[in-house]
Amino acid sequence: MEQLNETTSQRFILLGLSTDPQLQIIFFIVFLIMYLMTISGNLLLIIVVRTNPTLQSPMFFFLTNLSFIDICFSTSIVPVLLMNTLAKDKSISLFGCAAQMYVSLGLGATESIILASMAYDRFAAICRPLHYTTIISRTLCFYLAALSWSVGFINSFVQIYLTFQLPFCKYVETNHYFCEVPAFIQMSCGDTFFNELSIYITGGIIAGSSFFLILISYFHIISKILKIISSHGRQKSFSTCASHLTVVTLYFGTVMSMYLRPHSKKYSQYSIETDKVVPILYTTVTPMLNPLIYSIRNNDVKNAVVNQLKKRQFY
Repeated sequence: MEQLNETTSQRFILLGLSTDPQLQIIFFIVFLIMYLMTISGNLLLIIVVRTNPTLQSPMFFFLTNLSFIDICFSTSIVPVLLMNTLAKDKSISLFGCAAQMYVSLGLGATESIILASMAYDRFAAICRPLHYTTIISRTLCFYLAALSWSVGFINSFVQIYLTFQLPFCKYVETNHYFCEVPAFIQMSCGDTFFNELSIYITGGIIAGSSFFLILISYFHIISKILKIISSHGRQKSFSTCASHLTVVTLYFGTVMSMYLRPHSKKYSQYSIETDKVVPILYTTVTPMLNPLIYSIRNNDVKNAVVNQLKKRQFY
């Protein structure tokens, strides 16, 4: 099979979610609606938090970071998916593919650390309420956010560099809907052992440690909640924790199932199709749900939204 090691003219063909014209139309409508909901929900949250003086706390600082990540994450993937779904030419340039891979991978890793930072913030607020302002200072929030973005995109640069050092077949088709590292490892005509090892190590450090920190934080949070005398207070706290943990488990479970497993080239058709479905959860579903789970259930946010709407209606 002819190989191509290095060329700027190489193009990759994204086969998308389906070749059935009727299903393509359905997918286009569904993903367009989900994308609009993601953008509007997260943008509304950012505007409300930034314009409301009562929401200038560490929790909402991390929430706005998460919302901005979700907007950028979806925008790096869904518009290309929508165009390719109905287009006859489903190819993407080497540069376009590398850019999409770099942005989406960087934002995904950043989101993992931001979610861990949010869990630590909730732990400090519930388990150490008297020392909360001392533990979670503005300086610490800034450093945690800067660390999240820096680690995410440094890791992304390393993974993209290693991925595009691999030799690819000249006319490359990937049975996927966006440029993702595991799918490109499958397409390589060369030895991918070092690439897979790199994914396991960095994925274990970033996603694994973030998820572990979240579980530890919520273990202490739930232990603290069980000591609450009021049954109404316990129920309310458990409801919020369950919602957060559902989204966290959905996000980390799907991400780790894609990146922290063997990427053997001898895939069954079932595995290939599964690898197209699983990323939908963390690239489109989770970014859409995050503003609902993390903010709409919060009374402070709901009151701020109502006040904003009343002001606009008055003027």
